[in-house]
Amino acid sequence: MLSESQNIEYKESWRDEYLKWICGFANAQGGRIFIGVNDEKQVIGLPDAKKLMEDIPNKIVNYLGIVEDVNLLTEGEKEYIEIVVTPSSMPVAYRGVYHYRSGSTKQELKGLALQNFILKKMGWSWDDMPVAGATLNDIDRQAIDYFLRKGIEVGRISGDAYSLYFIYRSCAAKLELDN
Repeated sequence: MLSESQNIEYKESWRDEYLKWICGFANAQGGRIFIGVNDEKQVIGLPDAKKLMEDIPNKIVNYLGIVEDVNLLTEGEKEYIEIVVTPSSMPVAYRGVYHYRSGSTKQELKGLALQNFILKKMGWSWDDMPVAGATLNDIDRQAIDYFLRKGIEVGRISGDAYSLYFIYRSCAAKLELDN
């Protein structure tokens, strides 16, 4: 067995708090949790492995809203469980809290880290977010003109786009769309 790492975690027995680890793996690059294995990678076994084979998948679905592979493995006479967590394309929360696997730790995401994580998972960036109450008058016209000129100079924007911008501004002003 491999050592504990960003993608591998060993636990001697099951506790529902390990749903946080599953959440963290799903929000990061995925990973595997082995239940019934100690930190020295020795299989110690689980007396209730068959019951856990029903409980764990149900808890993953009910608390996290995802479906992951839960496998019963044996070494000699000892049974242990492998939970294979795939990376999720959508943010996953456990009881309203977002967790993330970083290195060999589980981090609870808060504040700006949470905001950036959710935007990234949704394929957005800060400039995709609308600003309530903003109008075209809030935009610095000189900054737009500078941006358009530089874009045309390097060939990223056609001169036609520059002309269309001024036509739009003129129409918007006449229709009072700027307010």
